[in-house]
Amino acid sequence: MDRHEGAGFVVACGTEAAPLFEAVPGLERVIPLTKRRFGLHWIALWAKLVPSRYDLIVDLRGSLIAWCLRASDRRVFRPDALLGHRVRQLGLTLGLDPPPSPHLWTLPRHEEAAARLIPGDGPVLAVAPTANWPGKVWPAERFAELIARLTGARGILPSARVAVFSAPHERDAARPVAQSVPADRRIDLAGRLDLLTAYACLKRCAFFVGNDSGLMHLAAAAGTPTLGLFGPSKDTFYAPWGKAGSAVRTDLSYDEIVSRPGYDHRRTGTLMESLSVEKAEAAARDLWARVAASPAAASPRR
Repeated sequence: MDRHEGAGFVVACGTEAAPLFEAVPGLERVIPLTKRRFGLHWIALWAKLVPSRYDLIVDLRGSLIAWCLRASDRRVFRPDALLGHRVRQLGLTLGLDPPPSPHLWTLPRHEEAAARLIPGDGPVLAVAPTANWPGKVWPAERFAELIARLTGARGILPSARVAVFSAPHERDAARPVAQSVPADRRIDLAGRLDLLTAYACLKRCAFFVGNDSGLMHLAAAAGTPTLGLFGPSKDTFYAPWGKAGSAVRTDLSYDEIVSRPGYDHRRTGTLMESLSVEKAEAAARDLWARVAASPAAASPRR
């Protein structure tokens, strides 16, 4: 965007991600894409895009549609595990190495809502105890224990308030973790926020810990020190990006987890049992110390 000042943008994306682009400078329109059988959603998208000619098409799904539209230039993503983290892979698609850190734009109403929900009267620990499928979800009782340790007298954020985040359909799953926090320190935001307001709230938090999820990536993009918990997904590709991000994973490797007899990510329960509270706490303390000691990283919010 910095190279193309004044450019207009058309964004096509999944319906859940569409609200993330609401405040993009130069946005002309967002086209939410709902999957259809037999790939018919691609034909519907092509019909909406084909009347125009584009200076640049960036296709991060590696589809054929970029080649079926009129454009002066095209950049089509091709995943390559040898290139490492997915952000770096995406950056190389655009010829950017090192890649810029992910960034979101907000509107004043998002920032104003965040200021009301998380007023600046002391540090806040952000927690996202859910994920888009059960195998990636660390047990609620372990989240509760980790919160107690991190906000205890000897924790990294003594007596801090705790903000609990989740998607709207995950509110019930997040409830046990939220209820484990004393009422006077609890900020229950689970299922209550649109994505950009959640992002604005995360910018106001001192530290984030959560499962591998979209909220984890929002926290990292917000510049908040972010610890991601990993098991049946690859932290080498999807760990929180940036100098203020870190990942801790189960004692079992990704390959050990997914090679279990009968493994099916659509039906399994949690596959995060071999990540102990002690290991997660040690990773949080290490990240906190590293961020606090590094002037190049985000300063811990207090």
